[in-house]
Order: sequence, then structure tokens, then C-alpha cells
Amino acid sequence: QVQLVESGGGLVQAGGSLRLSCAASGRTFSTYAMGWFRQAPGKEREFVGAITWTGGPTIYADSVKGRFTISRDNAKKMVYLQMNSLKPEDTAVYYCAASPKVGVASREYDYWGQGTQVTVSS
Repeated sequence: QVQLVESGGGLVQAGGSLRLSCAASGRTFSTYAMGWFRQAPGKEREFVGAITWTGGPTIYADSVKGRFTISRDNAKKMVYLQMNSLKPEDTAVYYCAASPKVGVASREYDYWGQGTQVTVSS
């Protein structure tokens, strides 16, 4: 069992940066791949990026590649999403999620946080 709590969302101007954090609890956290997803109003939840349980290879959606970076600290049970060069279209609720393996589909993830709002103004 893994519990996830996101934080760090807020309002930022276009071109700015935010760092989202995801705090995990549960003894098996370090064995899970971690993903970030987002959902804008009226849209489907979409994949943002994911990181393996070792903190090694990462994958990103094309829309955020080169701007967003995922990292994790297994000792602290934390996952981070550094978001740079933010655009208004990045506005969404951002969720972290845990999966037995890295994937891009939300159905592959077993545990979810409650989400944190990110709003990018133009």
C-alpha cells in the first residue's frame, strides 16, 4: 500500500517555474515506478512523465519534453516534478501515481494522490 500527497502547485506567469512534490508513505514505495499526470478542465487525464523505481530512466510526453524534469529520492520517499518555461496550456490539476512498472497509461497505475492545481497565466 502506498499513500501519495502532492504539493507545490499554485499560480505562475507564463515562462515561470514551479516544482511539485509528491510525498509517499508505505514500506514498498522504493519498488514502484512513479508517474505524473495532469487533467485540465473538460479534458481527459494525460500522461506527463514517469521515472523508474531506481530513479534512472525517465520518459516524458512530447508536450513537456525539455521543459519538465522528474526526479525521486527514495530515502525521503519523495518524487518531484520540476516545471520550467511554463505555458498557459500547462494549466491543470497534477497528480502523482505509483505503478509496478513505468508506463504512460493511467490504468497501469495503482495508487494516486489527490492532485495539486497548477495555473499558468498569460
